Amino acid sequence: MTTLTSTPGGATIRHPAPPSATTGSRTPRQGGTILAVPALIWYAIFMIGPVIAIFVIAALHWPGMLQPVSFAGLDNVRTVFDDPVFWDAVNNTAVQLAVALPIMIVCAYMLGYYVAQKPPGHRVIRYLLFIPGLISTPAKAMVFYAALSPDGLVNGGLQSVGLGSLTDAWLASPSTALACLIALDIWSGIGFTAVLFAARLDSVPDELGEAAQLDGAGHWRTMWRVHFPVIRDYVGVVTMLQFLWTLFGSAQHVLLLTQGGPGSSSTTLSFLVYQKAFIAADLGYSQTVGVILFLAGLVGLLAIRRVFRQNY
Repeated sequence: MTTLTSTPGGATIRHPAPPSATTGSRTPRQGGTILAVPALIWYAIFMIGPVIAIFVIAALHWPGMLQPVSFAGLDNVRTVFDDPVFWDAVNNTAVQLAVALPIMIVCAYMLGYYVAQKPPGHRVIRYLLFIPGLISTPAKAMVFYAALSPDGLVNGGLQSVGLGSLTDAWLASPSTALACLIALDIWSGIGFTAVLFAARLDSVPDELGEAAQLDGAGHWRTMWRVHFPVIRDYVGVVTMLQFLWTLFGSAQHVLLLTQGGPGSSSTTLSFLVYQKAFIAADLGYSQTVGVILFLAGLVGLLAIRRVFRQNY
């Protein structure tokens, strides 16, 4: 439908009617919904489904995959909370996150800032930082085992400089096994994280840093007072990703290097889930710890998001 208007001179102007809201807006939305259906189905089956299964299995007494299942109620929760190994795993996981995450993020940010300044050979540096991310987890574990075994590189280096009294069975000592795993987490994650920070810092306008340096700010103040606030939200996203990787992915390193020992000195929550499910064949206990791990991850993500949210 068109509308007619007349000007003061008597001329008539035709104005086409605006498209109908019902016919012009429904079709794109319906098309977008249809295209999203396969992804939503996939997400519901393979993401939401396993989360629900964790809570269901946690309420069951299930001593193995082919064994009869019975309802346990809160018995698994009581068993977990009465187990000293569980509390050792909680303590080890807390120490791992409290040490590895801040060191990794701070060092990766500073390294990423350095690379973003495009020093000589910065392209080669970017590729070198990616190397730990390109190495498989078993290969990284072999490298650390070769370095930290009783006759490995670390002890050999200490003996060669006259510090033989400091040598130790690093992976077999209750006082150093967890520290070795934390060192592996930092080494394997810091390079990849630095490349991510460098890519984000490349998009920060150069005028900001130049103006700060004209005002007398050095690289340290420019890095933390100028660039960091600009990419604060991105730092939060990367921190959440590394938090999840450290919380849920530490079982690989524990399995390959220490098996949770000596005793339970290097047992983490994620490794405890694996150990109880596939070694002890106690699926109810395993998934009860999995529920606790899930809730810890959710609380951690919310806390990190709150810390790194923008203040403007």
